Amino acid sequence: MDFGLSQDQRMLRDAVSRCLADHCPLDHVRECADRDSTFSDKVLHALHALGIAGMLVPEAYGGLGMTLLDAAVVAEQLAYAVAPVPFLASHVLAPIALSEAGSAAQKARWLPKITSGAARIGVAIAETIEARDGAGVASTAGKLNGTALFCLDFEGADAYIVADAGGRLHLVDAKAPGLETIALTTIDRTRSVGELRFEGTGAEPLIDDGGVTTARLRDAGRVILAADSLGAGQAMIEKSVEYAGQREQFGRLIGSFQAVKHMCAEMAARHEPCRSLVWYAAHAFDAMPQEAALVACHAKSHTGEVHRFVARTSTEVHGGMGFTDLLGLHYWFKRIGFDRQVLGGPETVRAEAAALQGWTKAA
Repeated sequence: MDFGLSQDQRMLRDAVSRCLADHCPLDHVRECADRDSTFSDKVLHALHALGIAGMLVPEAYGGLGMTLLDAAVVAEQLAYAVAPVPFLASHVLAPIALSEAGSAAQKARWLPKITSGAARIGVAIAETIEARDGAGVASTAGKLNGTALFCLDFEGADAYIVADAGGRLHLVDAKAPGLETIALTTIDRTRSVGELRFEGTGAEPLIDDGGVTTARLRDAGRVILAADSLGAGQAMIEKSVEYAGQREQFGRLIGSFQAVKHMCAEMAARHEPCRSLVWYAAHAFDAMPQEAALVACHAKSHTGEVHRFVARTSTEVHGGMGFTDLLGLHYWFKRIGFDRQVLGGPETVRAEAAALQGWTKAA
């Protein structure tokens, strides 16, 4: 039995990798950061030409009808190249939300636009995990009031999918009266996050399924963030090995020193088992939904811890150079930090896993 990627998935991985190598070198990432932009039209258009925008949109609406494992394969490559493009919310969570809980009219209006790249939708579900600074959204008679922090793929969004305090999802036009949008600055300048403030803002509710779809979005988001960490960690390990084979100290390559060998080996030993964990979690989302929440928690919490170690150790291997902008190592370092905390840090997610298995009471 083959437990690896299928031939189609390997071809997808290679196609995205080549596309990013051609259109998203590190110098281009720097250019985007210098002009304070969290996404690149150039890279986005190249990915749309591959059909990435509609990969999770059902075929009936012009999409490719692919699986979360396919999306995880793409996410890993995006992180490897630290590509400054919207993906998690606009091309993964929004299509899932609309496909599983959207009305016929909402699907017909938005899914074809997502597929063509004509529309981007941000997603705000952070308060269903843990609310900070009094944030939270209340829904009354089709109107939203309150605050949603950490809306993902915020910049340039045409609409937002927002979860209220009861877990029901609502679709809000970006220009709706009563909506105030505030861009937030995070450590990762390759992805966009914002705050949404609602004051009697009109919204279209998605189907009320008791929070089932919102829980599915949490699971999918955590898997994609874990896959993103996987790609960033791989890049940092490769850069460490390359640097150790070039940098000389005391007349010898530092890669010949046993301490440096051990650092590189331990990074690889901790990182590589994460790959099968992430792939299984992505596979379970579509094939074994009864297991999806638990394995998504495992993937998110474990990769968060492992890749924090990888980020720190890789920087140490590079010595003082690791902290400079010259190498650009900080782009992957910060991306891993973002992945670790968004949609629940390791401690929060492990507590959820314990509750799912009946070891503790749910918060």
